[in-house]
Amino acid sequence: MSTETPDPLTVERVRHDLKLRRLQVQRADRISPHFVRVRFTGEDLADFISASFDDHIKLMLPAQPGGPLVLPVVGPDGPALPSGAERPVMRDYTPRSFDLTARTLDIEFLLHSEGRATEWAAQAKVGDEVGVGGPRGSFVVPLAFDGHLLVGDESAMPAIARRLEELPSGAQAIAVVETLDPADRREWVTQARLQTHWVQSGAVNALALAVSALKLPTMGETFAWAAGEAASMVAVRQALVEGQGLHKSRVRAAAYWKRGSAGHHETL
Repeated sequence: MSTETPDPLTVERVRHDLKLRRLQVQRADRISPHFVRVRFTGEDLADFISASFDDHIKLMLPAQPGGPLVLPVVGPDGPALPSGAERPVMRDYTPRSFDLTARTLDIEFLLHSEGRATEWAAQAKVGDEVGVGGPRGSFVVPLAFDGHLLVGDESAMPAIARRLEELPSGAQAIAVVETLDPADRREWVTQARLQTHWVQSGAVNALALAVSALKLPTMGETFAWAAGEAASMVAVRQALVEGQGLHKSRVRAAAYWKRGSAGHHETL
């Protein structure tokens, strides 16, 4: 029998069974000039699982605006559409919050200048139907780290907000967030000791420069999480590993979008 004590700082990957859910809009609120928070509801949320703040679900919209929502059916070979059905529009989003008892799921939409998901969210109304697939898995970063560095642009703000709400009192947190419109900046809710550095959008490496200038905690272990535009995240990851000297095992960086590409999502 092993007597070794589990490492409280072990990052864990957890897989979930794939399930597709049909949900309806319960309410939609404009929370800042370029963010809409939509609350979805439905009995399919009774067994919804999201174990990490940076999980992503696959949101499915009707193939044609105003058309019927036809969802894939999960079979032994994975999800497949009924014969002749048009593929729904699919985009990745972070589960901002959820309540299993109330059967609700909140997603925050960043309103870009164009795109089907942006157009849908800007006009979302009570009763609108969507499909939700996943999350397929979770990358669980322990709360026991002494320091938590959260870096991202507007697309990462829902995940950052969720993580800050989860952190316990006594934790040290640093948030470095890039925004195009200062009016989209927000007051974070957290029990952690928090420093926030707002970065004005401009150069591709604006976030990386801000990260390079940080003075990280010298005591204890820090985990750095970053998400945003693909090229920017490559630069941020380099700044964290080569500039700040964090070990690769203490860094997670993801591209939530890529200039000139639709529906891009990639772990770097």
